Amino acid sequence: MLYTAYELQRSWFNAASTWASIGAEMLNNPALPFGYGAGGSVMASALEVFAHASAPYGKPAFDIKTVEVDGASHPVTEAIVLHKPFGNLLRFTHSGLPKDAPRLLIVAPMSGHFATLLRGTVARMLERCEVYVTDWADARMVPLSAGEFDLDDYIDYLVEFFEHIGPGAHALAVCQPSVPTFAATAIMAEDKHPCRPLTLTMMGGPVDTREAPTSVNDLAMQRPIEWFRHTVIATVPLQYPGAGRRVYPGFLQLAGFMSMNLGNHMLSHYHMFKHLVAGDGESADATKAFYDEYRAVCDLNAAYYLQTVEEVFQKHSLPKGEFVHRGRRVDLGQIKDTALLAVEGERDDISGIGQTKAALHLTTGLAEAKKKYHLAPEVGHYGIFNGSKWRGQIAPVLEDWIARHDTPA
Repeated sequence: MLYTAYELQRSWFNAASTWASIGAEMLNNPALPFGYGAGGSVMASALEVFAHASAPYGKPAFDIKTVEVDGASHPVTEAIVLHKPFGNLLRFTHSGLPKDAPRLLIVAPMSGHFATLLRGTVARMLERCEVYVTDWADARMVPLSAGEFDLDDYIDYLVEFFEHIGPGAHALAVCQPSVPTFAATAIMAEDKHPCRPLTLTMMGGPVDTREAPTSVNDLAMQRPIEWFRHTVIATVPLQYPGAGRRVYPGFLQLAGFMSMNLGNHMLSHYHMFKHLVAGDGESADATKAFYDEYRAVCDLNAAYYLQTVEEVFQKHSLPKGEFVHRGRRVDLGQIKDTALLAVEGERDDISGIGQTKAALHLTTGLAEAKKKYHLAPEVGHYGIFNGSKWRGQIAPVLEDWIARHDTPA
């Protein structure tokens, strides 16, 4: 009933958003007299903010048309190179890349947002690398005939993606996928797999959430796994291809993240309202662009979500050496030639300082020369992989790390 009630509410809001948008356009139309009154611009701005806040959001496009390198602009080619039921492998490249350019797999989070949340990450790394991205599917769009999807399947997908890219690739895991990508690297290392990554960079990842736990970690620890199973898991309604699939709905994930910083989100919308009243459309559009992406959410398959909560946030299986994949214990000590870079943000309120750095202590078989830690000053969780500090301060560290350990195929 939870999902059905949400869909009913959303249909009402869609209608209200449409009417608010029409009202704003009428008040802003110079050919009509409605907006010339004293409160016309205020009312138009209020309606526009409401229309944007209540509008439906589908899956955004990466829409990276060009990339600028050393003052020259190059057209970008985006293609699906491997299709899987729960996620595609995308490739981004441009004509300015040399033939021996590093190949980088960016593992996007499967945590309620689409991979396009990493648009800024992809665009920046595309300057010097041939970039591959895990484009995870919205679980409500995956038919039941495709089967289940859990952490074991996630790791299997990563291994298959590495195999498709071929030997000599690099990996970048942003936030949540740090754990399965770390595990996949260990499994491939133990198997002496020729396609294991040359480097693995983990940014803001919950490798060991016992270090500096945040409010997100506290919630997972305060409730038994059965509470999550019975409280936040819902069934996809009939109007979607994945009808009947048990999922953790994206709208619940979004509500949780919004409530963590509700004051900041309300203030952002108030500032957007003031910008519109003042006629500062550029500043208002910047806020709209952020929320267009932030509010675009997708559902997670229930088995994957529950296993992640239990293994990563409650049992701390990976740092304890108890994580099992397909009946096989994952031994992080087997990683002996994949260079590790751990990146954390000083102001990260999702993954606390030390949670990602823990990976460097857990890889006991890796030489210290192949380990590096970078703490980004005055950077929050989102700023680790997007924004000016990502582009100017963090990305150069990653590029240098890749160049230092790259072996062109």
